[in-house]
Amino acid sequence: MTKRFVVVAGNIGSGKTSITERIGARLGWHTAFESVADNPYLAEFYADMRAWAFQLQVFFLGHRAQQHLTLAAAPESAITDRSIYEDAHIFARALYHMGNLTERDYRSYRAVFDLVVAGLPRPDLLLYLRAPVPVLMERIHGRGRSMESGISAEYLTLLDTFYDEWLRTFDLCPVLTIHTDDLDFVHKRKHMDIVAQRIQDKLAGKEDIVFPRNGS
Repeated sequence: MTKRFVVVAGNIGSGKTSITERIGARLGWHTAFESVADNPYLAEFYADMRAWAFQLQVFFLGHRAQQHLTLAAAPESAITDRSIYEDAHIFARALYHMGNLTERDYRSYRAVFDLVVAGLPRPDLLLYLRAPVPVLMERIHGRGRSMESGISAEYLTLLDTFYDEWLRTFDLCPVLTIHTDDLDFVHKRKHMDIVAQRIQDKLAGKEDIVFPRNGS
């Protein structure tokens, strides 16, 4: 079988972890996830974003670059629930936009990011998950994570805007967009079957099909 490397992208609450787990299990791929438990800056960042934003972004950059290299070099196919590209184009940009990163720190970070990413192997596919902001808010509240308690609809809308702008010019690999608001791939096998088939079709170079919205 051809080795595949897929990166999942999407706003907070769009379903990245759930789909990564299930695609990995369905296709027998190695899975990798965002580093939270071993992140030495996360608690300080949420307590004082302006003081710790730069350090947090540098940590994520190093972690994701190593993860990306390891997965791309491994012999088995792999899928990861957050792409390194979002670090700069979405989250660092949002921190800068909101005044939590100074222009000096933002420019320094972007210079290092560009240098690091230029040396990374390209993934075979970027799987982009989308859902309306009210759906994202409902999911975030439903899972009840304390670190996400301060996330607002305005912040998610800002991230959505950055995602749209970023993906208009993204050309490192093919992009498959999945609208997850009407999907329940956790409980409905049919939905997971369709998503898995769309991923395999896209990797095989087949034309996109239209996913039936409000499917059963």
